[in-house]
Amino acid sequence: MTLEIGVIGTGMIGQDHIRRLTHVLSGARVAAVTDVDLDRARAAAADGVTVHETGAALIADPAVDAVVVTSWGPTHEEYVLACIAAGKQVFCEKPLATTREACDRVLDAEVALGRRLVSVGFMRRYDAQYRAMKEVVTSGAIGAPLIMHAAHRNPSVPGFYTGEMMINDSTVHDIDVARWLFDDEVAAVTVVFGRTSSKAGPGFRDPMLVLLEMASGVLVDVEASAHAGFGYDIRGEVVGEDGTVELSEAAGPVVKRAGRFGGRIPADWRERFVGAFDGELQAWVDAVAAGGTTGPSAWDGYAATVVCETGLAALRTGAREAVSLRARPDLYKEQPEP
Repeated sequence: MTLEIGVIGTGMIGQDHIRRLTHVLSGARVAAVTDVDLDRARAAAADGVTVHETGAALIADPAVDAVVVTSWGPTHEEYVLACIAAGKQVFCEKPLATTREACDRVLDAEVALGRRLVSVGFMRRYDAQYRAMKEVVTSGAIGAPLIMHAAHRNPSVPGFYTGEMMINDSTVHDIDVARWLFDDEVAAVTVVFGRTSSKAGPGFRDPMLVLLEMASGVLVDVEASAHAGFGYDIRGEVVGEDGTVELSEAAGPVVKRAGRFGGRIPADWRERFVGAFDGELQAWVDAVAAGGTTGPSAWDGYAATVVCETGLAALRTGAREAVSLRARPDLYKEQPEP
């Protein structure tokens, strides 16, 4: 069976997923696309691909089996709710929605339906290094986890990038990784600043340190930097009672020659996580073709958004802010893992 996929949003990540579905993955083809900029949608559409004027029209198209949402974050709620109402599986890039209330509406709709249709694009769960790290942590090989050190360093950011986006766009991935890695929820968030980089613009405090307190007591510190300059650098180390496990460099071989050694640093997120993006979407296609879904759920999207909102409150107040989550619905208590 070949899944007929509709893609809503043909910006950078949307175009990348269209390329992936068309040339890299198996079992699916792009049947329809749309974008707020219809000229951009037409440019992204290959021969035989329908261009719809709206996301609602694409979702209602009987030729579309499942939907990939890669549009602007504030539109995600509308499209995901429409997919649930239509009974169609939907892969939604993060965020699931931009507010707690919007995520609540998605959860309520899916719970009322009684089955999972929503998968959220937290691709790090499909990265080979993070998966190996989780295997070590889960196996108990390093004893009970105590602390996790993480870093998300961007070489630079666009002019519209803000300090709040450091949490919503960057640290959100580390938030999801921590929840997944430790099978735990975040209980509190604190944001700390020190010396500000001279590369940061007026009013932009960079870097920041985000401290996540997990419900189990594990501490996760995330260094978020927007102007690292040297490359896209993702770090992670878990310290346990009996040992540690950490991510290794992931951009090719380390060459040792003439008394020196060196290797490549990824230029951006697409280079660093290309394998994770491929694996994530292939797993989703396979699961949908088999009649189900897989990967991060609407609950994971909800929890990440709530923790980000709490992190933004901590950013403003400079105080430790407690995370308050609703009761987890039974639908999400046993969910398919990637």
